[in-house]
Amino acid sequence: MNKAPAYVLTVLLAGLMLVLGAPAASAHGGPIKLEVTGDGADNVNVLVTYKKDGHPVTEIVEATLKATSADGRSFGPVPLRSAPEGQNLYHSAEPLPSGEWRVTVTATEPAKAKATVKVKAGVVAASPVAATAPATGQPTSQATGQATAPARDQAAAPATVMDDQGAMGTPLKIGIIVLVALVALAAWIALAWRHRMGVRR
Repeated sequence: MNKAPAYVLTVLLAGLMLVLGAPAASAHGGPIKLEVTGDGADNVNVLVTYKKDGHPVTEIVEATLKATSADGRSFGPVPLRSAPEGQNLYHSAEPLPSGEWRVTVTATEPAKAKATVKVKAGVVAASPVAATAPATGQPTSQATGQATAPARDQAAAPATVMDDQGAMGTPLKIGIIVLVALVALAAWIALAWRHRMGVRR
């Protein structure tokens, strides 16, 4: 006689677990965030994380970079390439020419996102090499150990991200619908059980 209530309770608990598990399963499927900074030389670092929890995006990111310099030059668009330093770190496929640039990175997969930041690109000079005696009649004009300082201190702070946010409520809506259906099913089972008990009496 107690089998029907126990069955109803089991169904309700299963529905509750399904509803609670749906948001967790979809936690890494929402909007992404792009953090763009100069690398201190002639490229940029693009760090890709999930906007909701800050976890790294391990999926393949499809994004492009384009830039406009202070003197009117344009660069790109060029694709981003995954960097060996991290699974969610990306670099431009081509280095930026020297100068100050307004860089815009646009991602299309796994979600749409955009970030714009100002960076300064410059070529880091090689260490001076000990010179041999110059040939007769040839002028010498070597610099004395002054390397061009990298623009590390002038790398821009992470840009304000202008995300085209995707919908986050779909899994939750599905879970609510499933829960309502399970509650209705449980109510129907309870009514059927009561009706059967009434007939037996």
